[in-house]
Amino acid sequence: MTLASGSVRAGFVRTLEDAEAQDPGVVGSKAAALARTRARGLPVIPGFVITTSAHAEFLAAGRTLAGALESALEKAWVDFTDRGATAVVVRSSSTVEDVSSSSMAGRFRSVLDVRTWEGFRDAVCRVWASADEVGEGPEPQPMGIVVQRHLSPDRSGVMFGVDPVTGDRSTMAVDAVVGGPDKLVSGQVAAQHYVLSRRGRVVAMDHQPLHYFLPHGHPLLNQRDVLALARLARTAERVFGSPQDIEWAITDGGDLWLLQSRPVTATAAVAPTTGPVLGPGPLAETFPDPLGELEIDLWTRPLRAGVVDAMNETGAVPPSRLEASPVVTTVHGRVAADLELFGYVRKPSPLGPLDPRPAFHQTRVAWRTGVLRAELPGRVANQLGEVDAWLAGVDLAESTEQDLVGLLTRAVEVLQVLHHSEALAGTLLPPARRTAAAMALEVLADPSVELSDPHLVRRHPVLLSLVPPSMAGLPPAPTAVPTPLRAAGARATGAGQPLGEREQLRLRARWVQELTVRVARELGRRLTDRGLLEHEADVSLLRLAELDSLLDTGAVPPVVDERRGHDLAVAFMPPLPPQFRLSDDGEVVPVGRHEIRPEFGTPAGGGRGVGPVCHGSVRRPPAPGDVLVVRTLEPGLAAALPGLAGLVAETGASLSHLAILAREYGVPTVVAMHDALNRFTPGTRVLVDGTTGEVRVQGGAGGP
Repeated sequence: MTLASGSVRAGFVRTLEDAEAQDPGVVGSKAAALARTRARGLPVIPGFVITTSAHAEFLAAGRTLAGALESALEKAWVDFTDRGATAVVVRSSSTVEDVSSSSMAGRFRSVLDVRTWEGFRDAVCRVWASADEVGEGPEPQPMGIVVQRHLSPDRSGVMFGVDPVTGDRSTMAVDAVVGGPDKLVSGQVAAQHYVLSRRGRVVAMDHQPLHYFLPHGHPLLNQRDVLALARLARTAERVFGSPQDIEWAITDGGDLWLLQSRPVTATAAVAPTTGPVLGPGPLAETFPDPLGELEIDLWTRPLRAGVVDAMNETGAVPPSRLEASPVVTTVHGRVAADLELFGYVRKPSPLGPLDPRPAFHQTRVAWRTGVLRAELPGRVANQLGEVDAWLAGVDLAESTEQDLVGLLTRAVEVLQVLHHSEALAGTLLPPARRTAAAMALEVLADPSVELSDPHLVRRHPVLLSLVPPSMAGLPPAPTAVPTPLRAAGARATGAGQPLGEREQLRLRARWVQELTVRVARELGRRLTDRGLLEHEADVSLLRLAELDSLLDTGAVPPVVDERRGHDLAVAFMPPLPPQFRLSDDGEVVPVGRHEIRPEFGTPAGGGRGVGPVCHGSVRRPPAPGDVLVVRTLEPGLAAALPGLAGLVAETGASLSHLAILAREYGVPTVVAMHDALNRFTPGTRVLVDGTTGEVRVQGGAGGP
């Protein structure tokens, strides 16, 4: 399959080895790139090029092949294919495609599997005709044509030598499909998506489709393949001086071929990031919505302090690591946790498996936790009694404004203690067999309970476990000051199996949070009556110290109007990504999941189930038999759990409140399932395995 010397004549045909074939003006950009990479030893399929001069001759002859041009092309085809013994592919190579400013990807025509002279002649005319369809001026831009041996690859795809979304040059993106790349680049099929390091390590593999001729979960690329692809990307970048967008193919025998190389033309700027990987994680269940300034002061700061106290007490985390971590923070009002610190994202040791420090550290921690495990139940019992007594003694009607601010300050201290013990109980004590949410659902199902009772929550405070705390849109001042929650043993534990220590602590924390809402409501009413606040709800815009100062000075902080507008803007912001880092200026920069099993999340129990996907919410509950797929485990979804075929969440943990409740109802549950809402579209039938963490599409290709 080589050209005889007589085939290269009249400037109409050049081989890929010809020096002139590296000139985009002579052969077009695509052909010039192939000639250049072939000259540097990259695996380019042999072929020849029909030049831009031939295209000019074609146009001058009224867009027909005739005379010397036709003779030159027929001679080249005969020599290269041995009179049709080998099929060829005929592809465009315009001077305006595959350049640094624009790839023109997919705008011009390619013709595959050409086997006869008549077919070849027709293919050349069709490719040149596509220049007329795309051209913007009276005459099309000069176009060469690449002719190469037709390849029927085993696997193929596209590779970017840079992250196409973030522009990060430390990783490469690879999409792989079975067969040729034509259906992939045209968007007709889904691909296995790989993220590779510069040296070829698989960092992540997402959006894995199911191929009916492959075993489930079978990766299309093995280690040899990804190493070869990474090497190809690095070499192409050196040849052209910038990251490349490469079409590639691998044959049955494992040979890798470069089909096309062009500059990457569209990437986002890389925002330098600092700090650990953050994400909503299990906190999205408790705080699904953005928080205001007062909510952050009252709820997230004691949560962070309590968790830090617990980690310090167990010695599970070095003090220097805690000092460098936000642990729990807010980003645009939404709560996020340090996922590396909580173990949701693994941060490997620089010494790898030879690092002796973890073993010594674990020995020290084991001794401490053994002591704590023995004494914790008694400590929790005392704390529950103290909190219940404090709640029972609160009287808002008899409290002054200073007393109310003092109650908020005391509530922060109580919440810190509760979160401290809850973190210890969740780690050291047996998991809960019964949840407050299940108890609340039993209350709602009781026919003797009047749901329209205005004092329903006061009679059954366990119902608060079904809704997240919120000061958003505080209602107008009530006609009578609401009595704070009074803890009662029977209502706290229920008539059946009692709640475990962690559930008791979580329930008390929720009661204290609700107390702060009611105190803030009362403060808002009084400050509005005095003319210090314009609206009752403005109290949630002030920090705790600012409220205290307002009572002392009578001066409203000038930032209230600004914060009101900011809170409105935050309400319309998209939710936080499951995993992200912050740039130097506080920008949220999503990061990929470091995993190679994208069809698996974290198992949360409940067995196995199959059903159609529903993207439900508190406002759009699923139907019985559905598989509910959500971003976060909102407490309000508890009422929808009975009868579900499965529950899948992008965030959360197996010890999340709703995950525990789902286990009680026998609902197969998988949490921390990356990109679940995009992968599993409504109506798609999926299998959910709460034991292994697998979520798999049934009876067809999965994912978008």
